[in-house]
Amino acid sequence: EMCIRDRESIRSLLEEFNINPSNLIYPLFVDERIEGREEIESMPGQFRLSINALIEEVDKCLNLGLKSFLLFGIPSLKDEFGSEAYNPKGIIQRALEKLRREFGDDINLITDVCLCEYTSHGHCGLIRDNYVDNDASLELLKKIALTHAQSGADIVSPSAMLDGQVKAIREALDENNFQKVLIMSYSAKFASSFYSPFREAVFSSPKFGDRKSYQMNFKVSKEALREIEEDIKEGADIVMVKPALAYLDIISKAKAKFDLPLAAYNVSGEY
Repeated sequence: EMCIRDRESIRSLLEEFNINPSNLIYPLFVDERIEGREEIESMPGQFRLSINALIEEVDKCLNLGLKSFLLFGIPSLKDEFGSEAYNPKGIIQRALEKLRREFGDDINLITDVCLCEYTSHGHCGLIRDNYVDNDASLELLKKIALTHAQSGADIVSPSAMLDGQVKAIREALDENNFQKVLIMSYSAKFASSFYSPFREAVFSSPKFGDRKSYQMNFKVSKEALREIEEDIKEGADIVMVKPALAYLDIISKAKAKFDLPLAAYNVSGEY
């Protein structure tokens, strides 16, 4: 509770009953391979940004009243382990450090904690026998979240939909004196074709199979509420329903049942 009230920018993000720029989170794509900006073909008006272009973009957004930014990284090198995701000098880690130096505590820095943008196979964890190895992948999510916290993240946001991801990350943060870093969990993340433009944006389409073994089936709405409840028990500070517009029923049920701040993610296909 104290962490949620600790800074004015966090408090304004989590206010209820208002929708204004301070309640919104703007996803931004930081690309290690480019200079300047490169338009994302499937999302006209959205760009892959170098770190310098990211600074310029955030500065413009602050003038519009936006304070919160969710960062996605595109590394120069992808491998089967997603090792650039937890490289202390990786693209997101360097972007966080520069943003914090530039803007101090005027902004909320949120990071995607997942492997899909960094793996050569495009899946959200380590692959064993053509399946994601849940427990081995949790160890990597912990390393990602910790490097993000060390680089200046205010909120880490696990999106892999792996069992136990919130508990693992919360323990790793607390053990390393990052108790004030919040967790916004992708608690009810449904398998969806709405994610297609995002996968084009960060080159993360799975090279084989799909993500239905760890993302949710839209036909089992009660499971969504169980997943949210489990994340709350594990230590989530903010829970999320994703995509948003197609799952307004889940958002409504979750808001009625749970007291935690609830994020609704309008994803790339909705955009």
